[in-house]
Amino acid sequence: MATLLSKLGRFAFRRRLTVIFSWIILLVFAGFAASAATPPAPNSFSMPGTESQRALDLVRERFPEAEVDGASARIVFKAPHGQRIDNPANRAEIRRTLAEVRDSSSQVAAVPDPFTARAVSQDGSTAYAAVAYKADAAALTDSTKDALLEAADASRKTGLTVEIGGSAVQQTQEGSGAEVIGIAMAAIVLLITLGSLVAAGLPLITALLGVGTSVSTIAALAHTLDLGDTTSQLALMLGLAVGIDYALFIVTRYRTELAGGLTREEAAGRAVGTAGSAVVFAGLTVFIALAGLSIVGIPMLTKMGLAAAATVALAVVVALTLLPALLAVAGKRIHGRRARARGRSPQPSHSRKGGRWARFVLRRPVAVLVTGVLGLGVLSVPAMSLELGLPDEGSLSAETTQRKAYDLLTDGFGAGFNGPLTVVVDARESASPRDAAADAAARVARLDGVAQVSPPVFNAPADTATITVVPTTGPSSEDTEALVRDIRGTRTTVTETTGAHTMVTGQTALKIDFTRKMNDALLPYLALVVGLAFVLLILVFRSVLVPLKAALGFLLSVGAALGALVAVFQWGWLADLFGVDRTGPIMSTMPILMVGIIFGLAMDYEVFLVTRIREAYVRGQSPAASVEEGFRHGGRVVTAAAVIMVTVFGSFLGAAEETVKMVGFGLAVAVVLDAFVVRMAIVPAVLALLGRAAWWLPGWLGKALPSVDVEGEGLRPEQARHGDGHRQPEPAAR
Repeated sequence: MATLLSKLGRFAFRRRLTVIFSWIILLVFAGFAASAATPPAPNSFSMPGTESQRALDLVRERFPEAEVDGASARIVFKAPHGQRIDNPANRAEIRRTLAEVRDSSSQVAAVPDPFTARAVSQDGSTAYAAVAYKADAAALTDSTKDALLEAADASRKTGLTVEIGGSAVQQTQEGSGAEVIGIAMAAIVLLITLGSLVAAGLPLITALLGVGTSVSTIAALAHTLDLGDTTSQLALMLGLAVGIDYALFIVTRYRTELAGGLTREEAAGRAVGTAGSAVVFAGLTVFIALAGLSIVGIPMLTKMGLAAAATVALAVVVALTLLPALLAVAGKRIHGRRARARGRSPQPSHSRKGGRWARFVLRRPVAVLVTGVLGLGVLSVPAMSLELGLPDEGSLSAETTQRKAYDLLTDGFGAGFNGPLTVVVDARESASPRDAAADAAARVARLDGVAQVSPPVFNAPADTATITVVPTTGPSSEDTEALVRDIRGTRTTVTETTGAHTMVTGQTALKIDFTRKMNDALLPYLALVVGLAFVLLILVFRSVLVPLKAALGFLLSVGAALGALVAVFQWGWLADLFGVDRTGPIMSTMPILMVGIIFGLAMDYEVFLVTRIREAYVRGQSPAASVEEGFRHGGRVVTAAAVIMVTVFGSFLGAAEETVKMVGFGLAVAVVLDAFVVRMAIVPAVLALLGRAAWWLPGWLGKALPSVDVEGEGLRPEQARHGDGHRQPEPAAR
């Protein structure tokens, strides 16, 4: 592999202008396609095989007149303090506002009167109108949305409190701009690490071009492939982080080879052949982890994983092709001004601090290992209290009208009003469909945790009914989940008594089934990803124990990161510091997302660091000397790469969407723990204790495995054919 990648690097170096302009054209084309594409629809749930999805599909089939897929809006009115919402003046203003909404657009399907629809709270302070639209949220025109908001603004001027929730007012999440801070911090870290403005700029340029191309492509395909807003956010987050890190690793190796006496083209070829091989395998582990999300069987998660995996793959290709072309253009300016002023390339860059730290760990491996493992174990304790759920309008920022509407409804109608359940009664095989529906409603009404049960609503043939059930608890409560199980538990009795079949659906039931499906998929997903990556790392390191150590270290870091996530977002520790408006269950996708993403990133650091250690070992150094050599060469780069990832991920704490904020925090904490505790402390401690046994591989397995040559040993004969390739360092251009 090293030989093939070396040739690719040298080709890109020689054909620099062709390569650069090809990437620019690709970026422009993707940007044009994104600008001309239809905006994506708001995030939706689809879970084939679950009861809630089957029930929803049945409602679409049996109630074709219902706008099941249409957008909706709930306009919530609250009377001024001391007044009732149904006094004549308030009643007249509400009806005027609703008439304005009804007449504002042909896309409006229905605007019920809250006073005739019994949508007034018992204390008389609050009322709501459930507006239905003929089109889904993505198809609503701007004029339709603006008319809704303008009607609410006009009503507020009369003294009423008016807020709006529902899919009709969902906005495509705009970037908060916080990622710009992450890029700026990454630039500072690169400048400190590389000591050259040009060298620091190259990883940023390649990362931004790769991310720009990826995110633009996602935007262009978002409506066609039904990609949600979070898909592009995740791609942006990962693309920036890995794109900068991969380029940093190659640039650092390029400068080391220049300092060793190679010409610029030879140094580019060798850097892409050696560091590029590590980048390929590091990227491949991330790709496997993200693409593996497909096995969960949830379309939304599959699309997120595949889009992010494609972004990472593109980052690898950019690093292997565009970066050597830019190195050719940069010339000797890749070195800092002081180095150029001295008239020759600097000597190979070694990290004295990295070497000193390695020696410290090598002298005290047991103490370092025990301290690291115990520390991560303590941080993992809160993860035992992990509660999972999915965000709703109650998790939005307190400043949004959706969150205000959610809170008004909770105060006026109870916590369960924002999470109603829909019981679907399929009575086609029943002798008396109406009696069957009434029997099902009566059984549900007797269950604990039920606040209200609506009368059955039948379709035109009167063979299928829906019953709305309002729980006493909120949509994310464990008691609501228990109620869903209890309602489903009445199914057998209803069928035996009436011949009808019942199912539970609705957004709350969909989210409960989603969370359960995620939990069921976690262990199979973990086994698949870790198993495939284990095989991949055996190929890279030609060792059994090193990949095993890498996998166990990952489990420690992801457990500790989940513990920190629970402490902040569920328990509320330091919530104000991190801008968490409302604590509650952890998003149910977080564990499996963190397993996938952090496993891939953890293996990045493992590959970057341990390939340097193995490179020294296969060249004859002792195990201890190899660890020290690896840290001298790779410690500083891995540290810088980790700091860059933390700043990029941490910048997303400023995002308005709670989902993105939670992902950013979880990934930032996981990178800190994995890079600085697991890879920089536990890994050298374990290697010190294992000694030569760390690189043990059964003979039969060694013969069966292909040689991938990550260390670049195959490049040495090639260099010999070119006269060794090493020369006196070239004078640096002023």
